[in-house]
Amino acid sequence: MELSARQLGPYLVVDISEQRIDAAIAIAFKDAVRDIGAKSSADVILNLEAVKFIDSSGLGAIVAVMKSLGSDRRLHLACLSPAVEQVFRLTRMDSVFTIHPAPEAALNGHEG
Repeated sequence: MELSARQLGPYLVVDISEQRIDAAIAIAFKDAVRDIGAKSSADVILNLEAVKFIDSSGLGAIVAVMKSLGSDRRLHLACLSPAVEQVFRLTRMDSVFTIHPAPEAALNGHEG
């Protein structure tokens, strides 16, 4: 599982290097992102630029990460590929998450 974290203004950006978030890595992904998020009190942006495929297990892992942040922190998503964006749209999860075209767009409040 290749993840890295960086601070971007008030946000903690988690860059994901995996091309797929599916049943094979969903639990490891969820645990790794939760561990990174637990080290900060900032809202989190998942940079999904490298992710080309997500299944229901991956979607569930992202929802679990959101819930782990609690009610005082938000999980944002950035750089969704067309295929990943379609999964969020079809499941109506695009109404649950704030989606940005790039992590930096969150600084200006732009949604994608």
